[in-house]
Amino acid sequence: MTDTVLDRFLRYVAIDTQSDAASDTQPSTEKQKNLGRLLAAELQAIGLADAHLDEHGYVYATVPANTDKDVPVICFCAHMDTAPDFSGANVQPRIVENYAGGDIVLGNSGRTIRVAEHPELANQLGNDIVTTDGTTLLGADDKAGLAEIVTAAEILLNDTTIRHGTIKLLFTTDEEIGRGVDKVDFEKLGARFAYTLDGETAGTLEDETFSADALTLEISGVAMHPGFAKDRMENAIKIAGAIIARLPRDVSPEGTEGRDGFVHPVDVTGSMEKASISFIVRDFTEAGLAQKHRMVEDIARAVLADFPGSSFTATRREQYRNMKQVLDQHPEIVANAEEAIRRAGMTPVRGSIRGGTDGSRLSFMGLPCPNIFAGGHAFHSPLEWVSRQDMDKAVATIVELAKVWEERA
Repeated sequence: MTDTVLDRFLRYVAIDTQSDAASDTQPSTEKQKNLGRLLAAELQAIGLADAHLDEHGYVYATVPANTDKDVPVICFCAHMDTAPDFSGANVQPRIVENYAGGDIVLGNSGRTIRVAEHPELANQLGNDIVTTDGTTLLGADDKAGLAEIVTAAEILLNDTTIRHGTIKLLFTTDEEIGRGVDKVDFEKLGARFAYTLDGETAGTLEDETFSADALTLEISGVAMHPGFAKDRMENAIKIAGAIIARLPRDVSPEGTEGRDGFVHPVDVTGSMEKASISFIVRDFTEAGLAQKHRMVEDIARAVLADFPGSSFTATRREQYRNMKQVLDQHPEIVANAEEAIRRAGMTPVRGSIRGGTDGSRLSFMGLPCPNIFAGGHAFHSPLEWVSRQDMDKAVATIVELAKVWEERA
């Protein structure tokens, strides 16, 4: 095969792989396997004999070592699903060749990628920018990562002058709904360390994520016929609304940035008698998480002081934890990635993710896993874009990283 990373990317984004949090199957949508079958076939076609799709929708493959050194087995990982936030069906990518600057109008959709809102465009002059037509997301999150890993695997397999240890490939499902690594067979994978290709700006290396919890408040009110409710009814829906109204803006997603965590209500259901509020709680530290849980419960208690017949319960569920806790125990993982980024012609930039990746959970499941850039921007939206040149840089980074691990073994 002689496909470029762009050829592969355009082929992959044509396949709808949106995941569905309401489904309890693995994968959550059967259509994710359509891309998995294609990837397994392409990997076999370039010479990876063990490439296969398993019953959970994961794709596994191995690039065999070509060195006698005892090199740690490393894995490159990307996810096949796209986010439920916006449609990923019938993606119609557009290529702005030799980008000359300025805003990019997305077809007749009424949407525009504005330089003022996407400053990274200023670094893309002369590059080829892939966008949507404005009616769907693009899928660079994380089909750019998939295309980059497959392209790098072909290079490592065919260029025998590049010495490397055993390289494992893992393509996951359902990352966008927090289930990306639920069914990974670690014995079959057989890797000691891993890297997700799921970041944004070229040169970025992320070794820290939010720690994340789900929080549910269950509110019990006092139901009453409305014709006889004076001074007796305590409407659980109104109680839920009062709690949400008291959440401070400076602890919300729209009111925070950088290393500030937040509390974010994501679902409200209920009736007069019972109501439920679902939150996601995010912070970079355990202490910050605990403080935010206390804040929500304090607000609930303050609201319920005006409703003496009502009550609430709070249920906390861990989702993932800051991978830095694990990665700091293995500094060579990040150091080798920084060296690879330099060799690929960029200045490495360490970053923290205001979110999580498959690597967040993999790290705590025994596979330390930072996140490398894939080049996409404006994820989960119809303004999503990626440049061909940045995808090429990610391919070069993967190849150089394989070389660095072999050299330093």
